[in-house]
Amino acid sequence: MGIYGALSSAVTGLRAQSHALENISGNIANSQTTGYKRMETSFVDLIPDAPLRSQVPGAVLAQSRATNNIQGDIQTSSNETYIALNSGGFFVVEPKVGQSDGNSVFAGSNYFTRRGDFEIDKDGLLVNGAGYYLKGLPIDPATGNISGSVPEVIKLSNAFLPANVTTTINYQSNLPQLPKTASYNATVYNSELLGAQNFGATATTAAANGTADLGAGAGANVATSVFADGQEMTVTVNGAPVRFRYYTGATPPTGGGVAINLDAPKTVQNVLDEMQAGLRDFGGGAAASATVGLNGSNQFAVSLGSDYHASFSISGTTPALATTLGLTEPQASSAPALGTVNTITADDADDFVANSISGGAITVYASNGAPVNVQVRWAKVDSAAAGGADKWNMFYLSDSKAVGGSTAWTNIGQEYKFNSNGSLANSVPQATISNLRVNGVLIGDVVLQHETNGVSQFADVNGTVTVSTLNQNGYGAGEFLSVAITDSGRVVATYSNGERIEMAQVVTAQFNGVNSLKRLDGGVYAATSESGEPIFDLSGSGVIGGALEASNTDISDEFTKLIITQQAYSAGTRIVSTADEMLQEALNMIR
Repeated sequence: MGIYGALSSAVTGLRAQSHALENISGNIANSQTTGYKRMETSFVDLIPDAPLRSQVPGAVLAQSRATNNIQGDIQTSSNETYIALNSGGFFVVEPKVGQSDGNSVFAGSNYFTRRGDFEIDKDGLLVNGAGYYLKGLPIDPATGNISGSVPEVIKLSNAFLPANVTTTINYQSNLPQLPKTASYNATVYNSELLGAQNFGATATTAAANGTADLGAGAGANVATSVFADGQEMTVTVNGAPVRFRYYTGATPPTGGGVAINLDAPKTVQNVLDEMQAGLRDFGGGAAASATVGLNGSNQFAVSLGSDYHASFSISGTTPALATTLGLTEPQASSAPALGTVNTITADDADDFVANSISGGAITVYASNGAPVNVQVRWAKVDSAAAGGADKWNMFYLSDSKAVGGSTAWTNIGQEYKFNSNGSLANSVPQATISNLRVNGVLIGDVVLQHETNGVSQFADVNGTVTVSTLNQNGYGAGEFLSVAITDSGRVVATYSNGERIEMAQVVTAQFNGVNSLKRLDGGVYAATSESGEPIFDLSGSGVIGGALEASNTDISDEFTKLIITQQAYSAGTRIVSTADEMLQEALNMIR
């Protein structure tokens, strides 16, 4: 190559360092540009063809190398529509090409950027500082699911949000095993229960009758006309046995039980009265109002009076006495029957409140957006401790202004029955309140969503309902207030009614050859054959709301490269000067 080759190589070196200086200059100029990716310079040596022992280093070629895969610092921002990416993807954007009839016109092509300083323009579009419009996928407001698969420019609407009628109430709670209502008294049997019979429900108590007609006026007969010395009978109420032992003479039988003397002037009615008193005293709370006597057919009759939960049995009856009374040995009572309280009148409202516990309250919405406050109360209607099963009814206040015999509280119509371990015996993942109407405002059918095991009955020292979930899906009409982009890439509009409606999903794109994207003005990139086609991500992964990605330019690093480039350029000029001097010397040889 000689002197001319050296001179040519030096010129390519100067040209390469000039290219490097241009990149450094651009990087420094864009050190504060949002989402900017610096350009590096790669040097490639160009070796001329020569024999192995005559090869020389040759010239140099400068090439630009992108750093699209190197992330800049993430900086927080108070603007809720600013977004950054904490991943290797890009936002999908599109430039506006004009206006037609007052509407923005777009080219329909996709560009890609890391610049996330998006703000809402006059048309309700999200545009960044370089004039590129954010693209995404619309969201179905009814389901919250993404609609479609082709990204489109996100357009926001500032129209009023129409009202949405409540169709579902999510309700989960724990009911206390022992509800401590206002009427609850630890010394009064079953005082924690509603007492359906006190609110107009038809209920029957457990009873058992003998089949023998003891004759008219049998109660006035002497006791020994029915009972005899040494006879026995046991009445077991809700697991508590009461043994009756009949005797004559001055010495009662030994061995316990209720001893009843038959000596005159005792009558049959006197014996029955003593049996009734003994049954009430020793038969437990379920027998507190038990009756023992003769029915209208002059038959021996036992019932539990006003207790509508427990049952009893008659056993251990002396055969002769069983025959005399017409009893089966053993004989079970009829099963008690609890009526269902469907409604509570205004006259009974205070008593109902005193015999139930609050289950919370929630505002629901009619189809026209009218808000309605739904108050819920739970009433325990039966109990395993009383001989039945743990059962509850839920009521809601249907008319707070009701008077007299008008309905104030309404049963939702679902029975909740619990096992001994506190779980529901009858699976109730959801219940439906049919034609929910409160204070004259019709809501319609509303589903109470409990999910599996959403309602339980565990012991609670306070005896109150613990509500863990209480929300609903309705809302009134609302005025548009603002827009924010969440960390999941959802564009969310906020309205004056407190609702936050997801309107669109930001789409991001990944590239296999990310550093082979073509750079365009405004910090955007276009796909090339070397970068490959974009791989769209609809999940919003890596999106950070209220943040911006800074330039990945490091000023100190750029100044370091600037010094190196300057020195390399100066060295190249020395080569040119030296080659020139050598050429002059060669020319001077002919003088």
